[in-house]
Amino acid sequence: MEIGLLGNPNTGKTSLFNNLTGSYEYVGNWSGVTVEKKVGKFKNSLDKLIDLPGIYTLSPLSRDEGVVTDFLLSGEGDKLLNILDASQLERNLHLTIQLLEYGKPLVVGLNMGDVAKGRGIHVDTEPLAKYLGVPVVSVIARSGKGCDQLADLLTGQTDIDVNMNIVNYGNNVENLIGDFVQTIQEKTVHSPRWLALQLLEGNIKVKQYLTTITEAEKVERFVASVQKIVGEETLEHFVHRMRRGTIDNIVKKAVKKEEKAITPLSERVDKIVTNKFLGIPIFLVVMYVLFMLTFDWLGFPLSDALDALIAGPITSGIENTLNAVGASDFIQALVIDGIVAGVGGVLVFVPQIFILFLFISILEDSGYMARVALVMDRIMESVGLNGKAFIPMIIGFGCNVPGIMAARTIETPKERLLTILLTPLMSCSARLPVYALFVGAFFLKNKAFVVLSLYVLGIVVSLILAKLFSSTILKGETSLFVIELPPYRKPQFQALLRSTWDKGKNFVKKAGTFIFAGSVLIWILAYAGPNGLNVEMDDSFLAVIGGIFAPLLAPIGFGTWQAGAALMTGFLAKEAIISTMNIIYFVPDEASLQGLLVDTFSPLAAYSFMAFILLYIPCLATAATIYKETGSTKWTAFSIGYALVIAYILCLIIYQGGKLLGF
Repeated sequence: MEIGLLGNPNTGKTSLFNNLTGSYEYVGNWSGVTVEKKVGKFKNSLDKLIDLPGIYTLSPLSRDEGVVTDFLLSGEGDKLLNILDASQLERNLHLTIQLLEYGKPLVVGLNMGDVAKGRGIHVDTEPLAKYLGVPVVSVIARSGKGCDQLADLLTGQTDIDVNMNIVNYGNNVENLIGDFVQTIQEKTVHSPRWLALQLLEGNIKVKQYLTTITEAEKVERFVASVQKIVGEETLEHFVHRMRRGTIDNIVKKAVKKEEKAITPLSERVDKIVTNKFLGIPIFLVVMYVLFMLTFDWLGFPLSDALDALIAGPITSGIENTLNAVGASDFIQALVIDGIVAGVGGVLVFVPQIFILFLFISILEDSGYMARVALVMDRIMESVGLNGKAFIPMIIGFGCNVPGIMAARTIETPKERLLTILLTPLMSCSARLPVYALFVGAFFLKNKAFVVLSLYVLGIVVSLILAKLFSSTILKGETSLFVIELPPYRKPQFQALLRSTWDKGKNFVKKAGTFIFAGSVLIWILAYAGPNGLNVEMDDSFLAVIGGIFAPLLAPIGFGTWQAGAALMTGFLAKEAIISTMNIIYFVPDEASLQGLLVDTFSPLAAYSFMAFILLYIPCLATAATIYKETGSTKWTAFSIGYALVIAYILCLIIYQGGKLLGF
């Protein structure tokens, strides 16, 4: 049996999914985190629970919302589970009524009763269940309270009769609906009444479905007949108004509100953190503290300890093992100078990556990131986007690939494409090892500030380009930004660990697979040259390839073949830059990589190099995702080309301007 889980954004839907199935899915506090349905099995049953995107209505505006209508039209679900936020019952019940009209057995999970109580709202489940006509179970999804009872009800054999006629739309309209139902009921397995009402609401996917089972002329005639009765009011507004009357009656019977409710803590805090003057400075302070934790207070000591472990006992152990088995000089050089130097050079930054992800998860789970999107909306609107576009960009701080995929939540094609093109400018975790390497060598006293400046630089450049593109090649109407701010919550320890691991595991996975293979290839290119094998590094194929780019890079501060070779491998994965540098500069038992970089780069050139890494071409996985999401070779090539041009121009300004200023 398959059960669909549906609800508004920020109702705790994905937390409920995790508790019911015992599996983990990414939990966030903004609309659009779940961009595709996810499937898990109940803990004590073989029945499947399908977690669908958070939506306010079945009529899809964006691609992720369309997933829900597609699921309902497919007929996959045997039952439906609808989660409601007890503190926002009136709004949530609009979706509930749509699901009741769908006709499949429905169970309601009433979540966040504790939050509602704190706001002076008390919901009685018995009258709510009576007037809805379906079982209602009170749950607290974050703690799991009530989830076992809900699971037993869903997976049991209890018959659940659904009242599909919960709303009366008036005799004249009901008669027309009845006539249309007679027309299509023999041609569909779905509730014909639900199809008729979704058609009146303007559900494009339902309209497309209806035109495949009956004549388009009959569909249009039905809509026109209802519109004639309704008059000047839009059909969507009419349906909403009629449902609102039923909802008001249900809430009146099931909800009691205290007259003197205390202002929630969330609202008091929001007056400060979303203030139009204080919001952005507070966000920058939060990010500065985050980078201090990552690069100074916690991250560097842990990375140094891991570096000492890899460079010392682990490398010595591998050398002794290779000597013991009689490995050839070639194999020993490949393993020590190539694999250990390349992969190990990336792995030393794992602690910093995980610390960054841990604190980003805290900000997300607490509800603060939704406030950041709201604060940024004022700026985003001025450049042709809205605050919802900043959500994929925030996700892009972890990895640009899911950030680009999260742009599916954006309604208008123009804004969605613009967000996809700009998200790669966000500084992802793969760039973090490069920053850590260079700030440790050149900016030891200002590590957090320098890294913060790079993150801000990526945001500022993306905003400038958004204004440019939206005024030229991507003109169009800007949509309105509506976001529900969840209450601030204390992050759950287990969820934080799972979220951190979920974000960071790909970094470790790439180090063990892609970076491993890349390190072998890079070492071979450094080992061989036009004149044979085991050549000097400057005479290798890697030096020849890097030398092609060196003259072009000289004006921006790093015109060496080593920098050219590292940047070339960065297209495959940004972490590969570190692998390449470790192999190129590897000198056993001598100076560290950071010490060698000090002899090659100046502080100004180092900052220019980091800025170039931030902005230049997206990695291969990101480029592939852009192509998949846009379906366009043209826009994929444009995303690579414009980023390279912008990176070069900006770094030219940074380096040459810095020299003029005496840096």
